[in-house]
Amino acid sequence: MKVYELKGTVRKELGKKATKADRVGDNVPCVLYGGSENVHFTSTASDLRKLIYSPDVFVVDLTVDGKKCKAIMKSLQFHPVSDKVLHIDFLEVSENKPVVVELPVQLNGLAEGVKAGGKLALEMRKLRVKGLYTNFPEKIDIDVTSLGLGKSIQVGALKFDNMELLNAKNAVVCQVKLTRAARGAAAAAAAKK
Repeated sequence: MKVYELKGTVRKELGKKATKADRVGDNVPCVLYGGSENVHFTSTASDLRKLIYSPDVFVVDLTVDGKKCKAIMKSLQFHPVSDKVLHIDFLEVSENKPVVVELPVQLNGLAEGVKAGGKLALEMRKLRVKGLYTNFPEKIDIDVTSLGLGKSIQVGALKFDNMELLNAKNAVVCQVKLTRAARGAAAAAAAKK
């Protein structure tokens, strides 16, 4: 996984009034869970931009007032109208404690069904996985070269070392859909027989 460095300052006051004052100053209130105690801190919106608006999943090297730890972004909240970031939750990770993360899916290869006139559709852009963060790849690569026309790959058919997939086993990750042209060609071939 990629590493992102982030600096923050501990919040001295908590509550609505202090949080509102932090947000006016272009800071984002954050909380770090999973350690010996919860840490409330703020970070600037400009520092968080590349972490939030990216399809990649990062391990965050977090430095809060000199204390360093590794964390992952667990959840974030946006303002319903202005889309400003309101709050972010981070989860502290260690090398011996499994975590749950959503990793992006990347399809590799030219499917047999696409050569026959079908259209490849990615149904799930991210998959939930559980394991040690040190074993996670940047992306989950799925080879689709043997995928035929009208066929699909389900979560239950995927197996990865050191990772457990948490999505439903019958959920479709990707499939080759029949197009109108492919249906017409199949009907014409059936009519000639």
